[in-house]
Amino acid sequence: MDALTVLIVDDHQFFRDGVHALLDAQPDMECVGEANTGEEAVRLVVEVQPDVVLMDVQMSGMSGVEATHQIVGSSPHVRVLVVTMFEDDALVFAAMRAGARGHPLKGAKQADMVRAIRAVGNGDAIFSAAIAAKLVDYFAVLQPSHSAQVFPQLSNREREILALLTQGYKNVEIADRLVISPKSVRNYVSNIISKLQVADRAQAILQAKEMGLGGEGKGKRNSPSR
Repeated sequence: MDALTVLIVDDHQFFRDGVHALLDAQPDMECVGEANTGEEAVRLVVEVQPDVVLMDVQMSGMSGVEATHQIVGSSPHVRVLVVTMFEDDALVFAAMRAGARGHPLKGAKQADMVRAIRAVGNGDAIFSAAIAAKLVDYFAVLQPSHSAQVFPQLSNREREILALLTQGYKNVEIADRLVISPKSVRNYVSNIISKLQVADRAQAILQAKEMGLGGEGKGKRNSPSR
């Protein structure tokens, strides 16, 4: 049986060294590379095609969330396991939306880390009940199958941002929600306007609402009934 190949992505050498040593001790795992930035991770995945990417979420430059989005988009067979210092539901949820399959903490026991890598490598997903609930809520609002059918010219991320625009979110709010830079949001909005062949974002939002994309506006779903 072939060893499970793993790419380690973290901007701290100490953490990379520790995980590398942990993988070397496993008879069924092999470290095939290390990266200390999101940009380097995206490039290395194309080169080495690992089974699993162990991805730090918070890095300077390209975040682990955006790197995960690009990796899963270009190599959907590669499974990403994000690691965080603390249990941050919002950050982990953003990584899950980007395509991550699990989220062990950096302080997890070695046996738990190995178990998570092995599980994700075998096709399973590892996330908490809180994240599961948020995923259900998110997909109920986004209506992905419908939106993909209505706007096939848009990428998944562009449809996601368009859905948030229709709910009243501003660029900065979308950036915070998706854990990407405001500049990236502006670029996505420009692409949406171009692909939909409309004059501005207001017309893009109007077209999206007419096609039923986005659900209810922000804050409405949890408002008390009268």
